[in-house]
Amino acid sequence: MRIPALLLIPMLFTPAVAAETPWQEVAPGAKVRLISSDVLKPDGTTMVALEIDMPEATNTYWRVPGETGIPTEFDFAASKGVAGHEVLWPFPLIETKTGYVDFVYRGPTVLPVELQLDGNTADIRVGVVMGVCSDICVPVTASFQLPLAFAAPDRAQGLRIAQALALTPMPWDDPRDPIAWVGFDSAAGALAVRLDDGKVDPQSLIADTGEAGQLFGAPQKSPDGKLVLLPLLGGESSRGVEGMPVRLTFMTEMGPFSVERRILSAGSTAAGD
Repeated sequence: MRIPALLLIPMLFTPAVAAETPWQEVAPGAKVRLISSDVLKPDGTTMVALEIDMPEATNTYWRVPGETGIPTEFDFAASKGVAGHEVLWPFPLIETKTGYVDFVYRGPTVLPVELQLDGNTADIRVGVVMGVCSDICVPVTASFQLPLAFAAPDRAQGLRIAQALALTPMPWDDPRDPIAWVGFDSAAGALAVRLDDGKVDPQSLIADTGEAGQLFGAPQKSPDGKLVLLPLLGGESSRGVEGMPVRLTFMTEMGPFSVERRILSAGSTAAGD
């Protein structure tokens, strides 16, 4: 991991103005702030987001950062009135520019977070740790305070969050299964995926095994052209991969989706035919 130094932003909560906090510069040319829709839904949830302003030459990382990336983490423990949270990650870019595989965001980015509240108001106090990369990569931190009272919706911030949510993978609910088969090809050292829906862009496939931590690379066609192969990366052992649950995220003409599958056994890329 290319991390020459740790750039720390003082852990002082910055008070908010309206449905946004002031910008904080976390790296040269990169700044962040917390924004809110200021809408409380009937189910007790509301949306906030980390807004990142950075040039196209600068990147941060998806929920699975890749081989050299730094994961973004949110800590809401100091908040009042928050019962839980879920980060909703927009679909990332798959980058192989440096010879490594990373899943990144470039340029202006919004990372939505759904909050479950235990009342009609909340005082958000959140700490964020994230990686910011241009010529070098550094981990940075920032902290925000944002009181939520829901007096009136903030339409501008709500629109920013809605645009980011439109790029967030949704569960596939079409009766036609887009993934016909998933197995681990020990000979190729790769996850083998057979698609069963022409709407899926095979070059957009991302596979991750969650907490199991197996990392798979950028998609490529199998020698026979019938499967998509995602190589097991980072010198990880293939032991235990078969039978492991895997999440497959992909782009279609209708937007991004994800499905959950279990990895089957495959002797070669011909398996699954």
